[in-house]
Amino acid sequence: MRTIECAERSRKPRETDRRRRLDAEKPSVKTGAAATGRSGAATRARILEAANGLFYAEGIRATSAERIIEQVGITKVTFYRHFRTKSDLVVAYLEAQSAAERAWMQSLHRADDPVGTLRALATDIGSASCEPGFRGCAFINAAAEFPDADDPVRRVVDAHRRWMLAEFADIATAAGAEDVDSVARQLMLLRDGGMVNGYLHQPETLGASLAAAFTAIIAPHEGDSRA
Repeated sequence: MRTIECAERSRKPRETDRRRRLDAEKPSVKTGAAATGRSGAATRARILEAANGLFYAEGIRATSAERIIEQVGITKVTFYRHFRTKSDLVVAYLEAQSAAERAWMQSLHRADDPVGTLRALATDIGSASCEPGFRGCAFINAAAEFPDADDPVRRVVDAHRRWMLAEFADIATAAGAEDVDSVARQLMLLRDGGMVNGYLHQPETLGASLAAAFTAIIAPHEGDSRA
């Protein structure tokens, strides 16, 4: 059968063969452009992945662009094609951290169960603090390294923390709190303290302790809202 099929193909007009070759060449140009785009996106992702690990583990200012370039295995030209400055990379790193934390918190948010939401948050924070390499909150760490409120890095930090405070305000509202802003700030304070405590002291007890503290703040308001 293979011999017959090959023979049939060989009898087809040469013009048809030529058109096929031309048609085959057209997608190859598009595929090449698409491949370049995918390659560029992959390189950017590799840079961000390396930055994520190094910035979080060793500190942002302690990690040079050269260190990241060496770890990724690219040239300086390639690095600066994706990030014009190290500051741009730090901003991208924090924006990626923000997106991940937003997705995580929103996945746990149950509008009809504020206490359950907070307990789930506490459990996950406790679990994270027990993992090797845990160094607390990436945003608190970044803020400590960039004290200038007008720095682009601090603007990303502040934007993320405003969003988080609004999330806690939603939880306080769902619980029926009268002073939503005050309760939200208390919850935020507990979260921040939990992240620091998980890094510095006894992470194995953090989840339960944080859940109890969250509950102590929110449960009385929840009881009032159900009355």
